[in-house]
Amino acid sequence: MSKSSDDLAVSLFSEILVVEQLARTSVARVLPKGMELSHFSVLNHLAHSATERSPAQLAKTFNLTRGAMTNTLHKLEWAGWVHIRPDWDDARRKMVAISPSGQSARNAALAAIAPLIADVVTSVGEDKVRTALPVLREMRLKLRGALD
Repeated sequence: MSKSSDDLAVSLFSEILVVEQLARTSVARVLPKGMELSHFSVLNHLAHSATERSPAQLAKTFNLTRGAMTNTLHKLEWAGWVHIRPDWDDARRKMVAISPSGQSARNAALAAIAPLIADVVTSVGEDKVRTALPVLREMRLKLRGALD
C-alpha cells in the first residue's frame, strides 16, 4: 500500500472506531433500566435467529470468550430473559433460547433505540446510508474471514 492508501485506511478505521464508541454510548443510555448493551445484543440475535444456540455458538458469533458469554447468559437467565437447558443429544452442552419476557424486553429496548437510530439516519441521509451499508458489510465479512 502507498502512503496515501495507508492514510486512507487509518482514517477509515479511526472513524469506524469513534462511531462505534459513540453508537454504543448513545444506545446504552436509552436502553430500559437494568439492560446492558451486551444483553440487548444477545436477545436481539436470539430473536432474529428464532432457534436455540449453544453458549459456544453465541460466543463465536459475538467474538467473545466462552467465559464472557457464560457471564452474560447467567445475567440474562437471572432476569428471566433466556431459558438455558441441557442439550438432549450431548449432556455436556447447554442450549439457550429467548423467553417470552426476553422477547418483550428486546422489543422494549428496540422501541427505545429506534428513534435514536432513525434520527441519525435522517440526519446523515438515507441515500448516504444505503451507499455505505454494502461497503461496511464487505469490510465486516473480510474482517470476519481474517479471524476464522
